[in-house]
Order: sequence, then C-alpha cells, then structure tokens
Amino acid sequence: MVDVWLPYGKTEVCLRVPVRNLLGSIEPREKPGASNARAEVERALKEPIGSKRLSEIAKPEHKVAIVVDDATRPAPSHIMVPPLLDELKNAGVRDENVTVIFGCGAHRAVTSEEAVRLLGEGVLKRVKAVSHNCKAPDLVYVGTTPKYGTKVYLNRVFAEADLKILTGDVCFHYYAGYGGGRKSVLPGVAGEETIKANHAMLLHPNARTGVLDGNPVHEDMVEAARMAKVDFILNVVVNSKGEIVRAFAGDLEQAFYEGVKLVDEMYRVPVDRRADIIVVSPGGHPFDVNLFQAYKGVDSALEVVKRGGVIILAAECPEGHGNQVFYDWMVKFRDVKAVEREIKRNFVLGGHKAYYLMKALQRAHIILVSAMPDYYAVNVFRLRTARTVNEALSEAFKVVGDNAKVWVMPYGNFTLPEVKASE
Repeated sequence: MVDVWLPYGKTEVCLRVPVRNLLGSIEPREKPGASNARAEVERALKEPIGSKRLSEIAKPEHKVAIVVDDATRPAPSHIMVPPLLDELKNAGVRDENVTVIFGCGAHRAVTSEEAVRLLGEGVLKRVKAVSHNCKAPDLVYVGTTPKYGTKVYLNRVFAEADLKILTGDVCFHYYAGYGGGRKSVLPGVAGEETIKANHAMLLHPNARTGVLDGNPVHEDMVEAARMAKVDFILNVVVNSKGEIVRAFAGDLEQAFYEGVKLVDEMYRVPVDRRADIIVVSPGGHPFDVNLFQAYKGVDSALEVVKRGGVIILAAECPEGHGNQVFYDWMVKFRDVKAVEREIKRNFVLGGHKAYYLMKALQRAHIILVSAMPDYYAVNVFRLRTARTVNEALSEAFKVVGDNAKVWVMPYGNFTLPEVKASE
C-alpha cells in the first residue's frame, strides 16, 4: 500500500492505494513567492511591458479609475494598489481624483468589512472605493463587439475616467480560459446584459480552461476591453499559498499574455495516460468550502479520467452547495440539453455549474467524500457518496475493476493535467 495525504478542509485525509494500481500524483510545479511582494509589484511598475510607465501616462488633472477584484477572487489588491497610488502621485494626480472600483461583475456589492480586508485601511483613507452594480440605471453604452455583436455597457465612473487601470490575478478559468487582464472590464465593470451575452458563449467547445485561441468568451472580452480604452494593467500570478510569484504591468494584452505563460509553466502538467480512477482534492480550505467552489477539481480530473471511469472528490464542503442558482437548476432541469436551452435563453450566474456537473456525470461516475448531507449530494446533485476516501476507493474498484489504474490530484482546483500520449 502507498499512503497519499490529501488536503481536506483545514486538515488532511490519508488515502491508501495498492502499489500496483497507483500511477502517481499529479501536482503543480509550484514556485516560491517573491521574498518582498511589494518590491516585486514596484519592479513591474518600473518595467512595464509594451507601455510607458504609469507616472509618464498620467497627467495631474486626470480623473483615474482603478478596477480591483471583489471578495470572490484571491487577488492581493492590498499589495497592488498602494504602489499604483504612489506612481499616480509622482505624476501629480491628487488622491481625490482617484476612484477604486470593485469589479463585482454580476456578484453582490463588497461589504465595508470586505473592503478593509481587500484594500487595507490606508488605501480607504486616501481614495474613494465603490462597488460596481451591473444593474445600475446609469451604465454607459460604448458600442457593440465587432466579432460577436455583444452590446457593451460599462460602469459610468469607469467609462468617464481619463485614465483607466485594471488589476487582478492571472489564473486558469473554466470558460474564459484564464482570469486576469480583460476580465476586469467584462464581466468586472460591465452591465448585466453584456455579461449574459458574453457568458452564454460558454457552450462553445473552445470555451474551456487554458484555451485562448478560438475561445469566443475570451475574444469577446478582449474586444470589450479594447472598446473601454484601458490605459494600463497590473496583474500578478500567485502560488497555491496566495503569495505573489511575479507581477506583470503595462499593456492590456501584452502584460496579460506574459502572466498566462507563467500560469502554464506552473499549473499545466503533462501526463502520459488517462486513469480509470482519479482521486482529487480541490486543495483544502478555502477551495473546498462548498460544492460550487470544489467542483473545479472535478473539471480538472475530467481531463485525465477514462470515459466511464470514477472521479472521487474529497471536499469538505462545510457550507454545503454554496450557490442557490446551482441548486435550483439541478432540481429544475433533468438533462444537459434543457440546461443548454436555458443558458441561451437567460444565462444566470451559477447555472453554468449545473451545466458542467451534468456534463461531467455523462462522462464519469462521481463519488463525493464530504460533510454535506447525503440527501442533497445524492438527490439534488446526483452524486454517489462515501464516508471516507478509502471507502470511496473500494466503491470505485467495484465499478471499474480491481486492476483499475489510479491518479491522485491533491490540488485539483489549480492543476490542469494534459494527456501527452497518442491517446
């Protein structure tokens, strides 16, 4: 037997796999965080990619908008924003002419407690901070994206600023390919109609993790960000501990693509074959706080499981399912086709998880090891359950046979395995 430890909530669980069955562990090639995160951000601002320095672009009379991520993303805005404000100050821009906008997309507004956690007291004392509201009555229409015809409505404060700056983290994303860069405009500060039109394209076969070429969601986002006339971006790539590995500043597209290269280097993992069984942990807390978040691990596992195989998801889910729309759509729609029709008709954030889960269940059996009541896991989300990972593995062997091969993925939410063989 081989003992493999998997993150589970704030602890770990021990999986025991017979030696003859285990193919190995698929893990990211982690890099250490920068020894001084603030200095790394300052370095990026001094060496912008494809752009002048921010202090050279800004004029003293400029009204400036800085978009930062809301509370649902791990971007370290509290480290990124102060050096940006210093650059602006060097150009003679007064703090009262700067507004920080939480790019909430279709999410709820940021609370005052979250604002302090995200930006720090120091920043909030210096500049105004507001949450974007995608249903605001005063959104500004800036035109239609050339390729996909999405009507682009933007936050008024952002649209009317003389200088527009985006911040965020570059990481994998289900249907946009990657987060970061252009995503701070759409969905970040876009109107509800704009977000729905863009996100409905997630049904396209190229709208998937780690794919930018021919991905309509990504291409549409880029066109919207170009129409918004973004002046400068500051993006970071973080490791699984949330530490800044490297910062990228400058041109909307060039700086973003440099970030993408580093994400690939760290988190795209080539493997030589698919397995019958994948045991995946999202990576422990906070990645397995609910099923809505933890599902990303299943998405990664789908890349390397054989059709008809078994995915064991070890995710504590102390907060249950985590999204009401996800829950409602699982109850309401019995099959993938019905969900696809609803996404085209009226995309609601959260519904996409029901779509992905139903598609995953067509490909593999999924056994959930969690603290979630069986009633919900089985009756609503259509999963099998087991009390422990080892019980789940015994069940999996019954489904696919005693000779089944097993891959283990301890950090499923941020690993993208790719089968390199001629399969």
